[in-house]
Amino acid sequence: MSKLYFRYGAMNSGKTTLLLQVAHNYEERGMKVVILKPGIDTKGNDKIVTRIGLKRKVDHIIKQDEKLSNYLNKLSEDIVCILVDEAQFLSRDQVDELFMYTKLKNKPVICYGLRSDFKTIAFPGSLRLFEVSDVMEELITICRCGKRAKFNGRIVNGKFTSSGEQISIDDGTNYESLCGECYLRKVKKMKGWY
Repeated sequence: MSKLYFRYGAMNSGKTTLLLQVAHNYEERGMKVVILKPGIDTKGNDKIVTRIGLKRKVDHIIKQDEKLSNYLNKLSEDIVCILVDEAQFLSRDQVDELFMYTKLKNKPVICYGLRSDFKTIAFPGSLRLFEVSDVMEELITICRCGKRAKFNGRIVNGKFTSSGEQISIDDGTNYESLCGECYLRKVKKMKGWY
């Protein structure tokens, strides 16, 4: 039976790059994949874009309130794998539809995304993926101090912040991958806790 995979990590852990590598590996062997991304991810428009410059057009952009099974059920039988970028932006229902697809069509679905936002709050799509995924794999990146980074710090106008909307794309906002200790130091300093 095929599985639903969730490969997650902090910003800069190579999620999209790995997705493109997986797609290449399948296609190099003559197998067909489908790449999806949520429409809320406006970076790159109809492409997925890596920080190292790799790009690829997606096969389908998922609308926020889309019943994803309508699209999935129209896919040809020769598709061997579904790859989803920025899966944290999926709705709970869309994650459930991907889970059902793996079981009813016996085809793997590999989702890539963030575990939590810059306030350490899980995204709805990520939370549901943790609840129903068959396999979860953390992708590792490092903090500026050299420790394993698990958190995403938001930087606006050169300053660390813990305020604002959960989602901020293509508006000049930057992010930094941080270990727990460095993240808390930034929060404490910003809030004047020491």
